[in-house]
Amino acid sequence: MSSPRALLLASLVGLASAPLPAVAQNFWPFNQSTPAGPAGPAVPTAPLPADADPAYSTPVDLDGQIDRARTTRREIADPTGQPAGTLTINTKLRKLYLSEGNGRAIEYGIGVGRQGFTWKGEAEIGRKAYWPGWTPPPEMLERRPELPKHLDGSMGNPLGARALYLFQDKKDTLFRIHGTNEPDSIGHAVSSGCIRMLNVDVIDLYGRVAKGTKVVVL
Repeated sequence: MSSPRALLLASLVGLASAPLPAVAQNFWPFNQSTPAGPAGPAVPTAPLPADADPAYSTPVDLDGQIDRARTTRREIADPTGQPAGTLTINTKLRKLYLSEGNGRAIEYGIGVGRQGFTWKGEAEIGRKAYWPGWTPPPEMLERRPELPKHLDGSMGNPLGARALYLFQDKKDTLFRIHGTNEPDSIGHAVSSGCIRMLNVDVIDLYGRVAKGTKVVVL
């Protein structure tokens, strides 16, 4: 008859060799932290800003991981002629301006759409998102079927730390101003039409503008 110690060792060996259960995709339920597991340690959550759309945001506490020293932001003489509070995106210069009034503006460096994926016109900010989730549009999934159907907000998410969604006539244009997980792309034409900013810059801009802000894309 097997001894109790032998039975215990056999049980431990059986547990160690048993396959791990599948981990379901986490869509970040509020007021919880993701459990530690194969993906790594728990990620703390954070309350969403009052103006963040909860359906498009991820309540994660990741702002402390942003490199605050790497910024393109500077105050300059306003080159746009727009009233205070207007965002102007100059795709040729790859600059974004927030007009402050009194002839001054805040300038940020941006990445813009590559050839064939550019958009120009007037719009307004129709939605704001904090560590936005990313759902590639069907057209993009057709071009790149290897992409995930959805990705929650994270340091690796291509939308970065914040997103401002551009609307026309109350309808989503599918173009955004957002952060990036590729900081070296700023200053280049690389995106699928959206406007990329450094995460520290888009966090700063997010705090300065509200829904309804006019956006001019040149």
